[in-house]
Amino acid sequence: MSDSSAPDTSKIPGFGKVAVLMGGPSAEHEISLLSGNAVLAALLSQGIDAQGFDARDDLVLSDLQNAGIDRVFVALHGRWGEDGVIQGALEVLGIPYTGSGVLGSAIAMEKGRCKLMWQGAGLPTPEFMLLKTESDLEQAADQIGFPMAVKPSREGSSLGVSKAANQAELLRSWQGAKKLDDIVLAEKWVSGTELTVAILGDRTLPVIRLETAGQFYDYEAKYLSEETAYICPCGLAAGLEDEVQKLAARAFDITACSGWGRVDVLLDENQKPYLLEVNTVPGMTSHSLVPMAAKQAGIDFNQLVRRILETADD
Repeated sequence: MSDSSAPDTSKIPGFGKVAVLMGGPSAEHEISLLSGNAVLAALLSQGIDAQGFDARDDLVLSDLQNAGIDRVFVALHGRWGEDGVIQGALEVLGIPYTGSGVLGSAIAMEKGRCKLMWQGAGLPTPEFMLLKTESDLEQAADQIGFPMAVKPSREGSSLGVSKAANQAELLRSWQGAKKLDDIVLAEKWVSGTELTVAILGDRTLPVIRLETAGQFYDYEAKYLSEETAYICPCGLAAGLEDEVQKLAARAFDITACSGWGRVDVLLDENQKPYLLEVNTVPGMTSHSLVPMAAKQAGIDFNQLVRRILETADD
């Protein structure tokens, strides 16, 4: 007698054995575990043969080989998981994986080089410069002016990001960001509306507008605050939302990203959009931004996870 409670696998593609890589050695370890476990649960609920791996140790690659893994769902946030390192290792092993490849992951992870590519392509992004030594701070004040955003060039989840309104604050912001990355980005502060655009395959999902109690969508607003509002539909005029989606898709393509991801955009007081950054492995809990946008597009969490997994063959 068959078990009527078991998932119906009759329409599930032949994914083989799937590894969900999560955790990892980055500062975003705990957030990655939340994403990875949500993805793993969604896969298992659909009858997909999936296994979770906390990728904190160097045995994970041999573990994947020993387990006979056929494809990998990358749910690692931050460096090592989003910067092309794990992608390169999986390329060597010949195991298909979700998300951007080595090049796209590496470019998107380093915000300064990503913005240089956008500038070269004529795409709008706030004026910036890289702060490598303390002597660069005075030049940044002259070149960019206050206020400015200061952030580690290679971190996610808004870790180490702060606003500097004067030279003293700039020094403190630079010192704080430098604890996380020896390359620090100073960026002109643009006041306006924070937006994010999720991308799934060749499709841009509905834009989400973010409203926070603080000055910007920082780590606290993302993970701790109960006051952050996520508005989708975003409320923009249809023509403007279409413009933002097309800009995000172009930015994603220019940086050699693929599969799925999220592009953060700032709309200034004159309704001009500016590109901020690309997330190649965005959060994937039921409360994360990509699942919110997918839901608005009629795609539930299980469907979203399966569609992302399908891109591992692309």
